[in-house]
Amino acid sequence: MAQPLSESDINQALSSLEGWEFNEDKISKEFSFNDFSEALGFIVRVGLEAEKQVHHPELFNVYNTVKISLSTHDAGGKVTQKDVDLAKAIESVS
Repeated sequence: MAQPLSESDINQALSSLEGWEFNEDKISKEFSFNDFSEALGFIVRVGLEAEKQVHHPELFNVYNTVKISLSTHDAGGKVTQKDVDLAKAIESVS
């Protein structure tokens, strides 16, 4: 079982992840694209990376905007290193 990170550890991790925020036991970021096709392509790339890591994000899409939230279910819905690692991977595909 993954161990939740402390709020201090989360804030330190987010200092190197531009635009990511910690709120309500999740780390989240909103991404904007030129159109729906670009947003959808991003969602697919994120999904493939999530499958590799066996860790799946919450995704919300409206037209050219994608909001991603991460927490770890088997850690009681808290933020763990798995979430930070996936956020870093998401940054590499954005």
